[in-house]
Amino acid sequence: MTTVEQPPAWWLYRGDGIPAEGDQRLSLPEPPAWRSFDGAPIQPPPPEEDTDITRKLGRFDVSPVRHADRKEGDMINAALWLRRPLLVTGSPGSGKSAIAFRIARELRLGRVLEWSITSRTTLRSGLYDYDAIGRAQDRQTDSGTSATIGDFVRLGPLGTALLAYERPRVLLIDELDKSDIDLPNDLLHILENGNYDVPELVRASSREPENSVFTDDPDRRAVIREGRVRCRAFPIVVITSNGERDFPPAFLRRCLLLSLPLPGAEDLAAMVKAQLPFLEDGQRQLIDDFLARPVDDALARDQLLNAVHLTASGAYAEDREAWQRLVTSIWHSLSLDR
Repeated sequence: MTTVEQPPAWWLYRGDGIPAEGDQRLSLPEPPAWRSFDGAPIQPPPPEEDTDITRKLGRFDVSPVRHADRKEGDMINAALWLRRPLLVTGSPGSGKSAIAFRIARELRLGRVLEWSITSRTTLRSGLYDYDAIGRAQDRQTDSGTSATIGDFVRLGPLGTALLAYERPRVLLIDELDKSDIDLPNDLLHILENGNYDVPELVRASSREPENSVFTDDPDRRAVIREGRVRCRAFPIVVITSNGERDFPPAFLRRCLLLSLPLPGAEDLAAMVKAQLPFLEDGQRQLIDDFLARPVDDALARDQLLNAVHLTASGAYAEDREAWQRLVTSIWHSLSLDR
């Protein structure tokens, strides 16, 4: 991969994962008029969750430092400027989901909201959940507590991302190609208009115009007025796909597209060093072996990390033959036809 040593001046995201310090990147530019929203009430900033990002990305204060190549950097930064979702495709383990965490770390946008998609995922599950049974039981017990309908509503990752924050939240919609065929179309209104209703709160708004509900952030609540959620800063949405199926044109029109290539030696060295800062030079041979695998023998980056970690432990230092068998087992192909 050809790296960019001096990122263009207009880049907010540089791909190095290093948190911005007191520069203009922390003040995101105004969105286009057609992507500007005015949601309220304004919510407090999200939790930092730096430990979670570190677990995903490793340390940023080590060398070599990864940099985004020109195509990757241009597309991600265009998505930031235009406030459009970024659809990232590539082989499993190529680092698609890591983009969301690097954006959050670099621009100091707090905890990443993660929505993992399965064939059973619905739009509502991403927006909110209403505990109707719990609400009914609360009414029957008549315990005298002051529970409100908001106590039985929990916003999902998508629903939380669309709250009225001053700075955008980062939302990762992971492996959308695993979804039911209707979900991408169901997302169209949300991605275009940045709002949704919680019908249970709308019906109760005449007697409870303002409700405090649980969010996808642990131990956090948010205030919703009249049962409607409308964003203020449209979230930074990173959607990943393994390319298992195509998406409808209307959905693709609302996204910017980025296809990630297989990682090269520089990318892999930076990734390993971030997770294992005290990697010895002799263990770099594993990176060369990893890259020497046949092109059609798909492997993921975390498979390399597994092998390097075991090598660093020294557990197999005196049994080279057993070590080679273990590496072969760890580096099993991800291709379905192998």
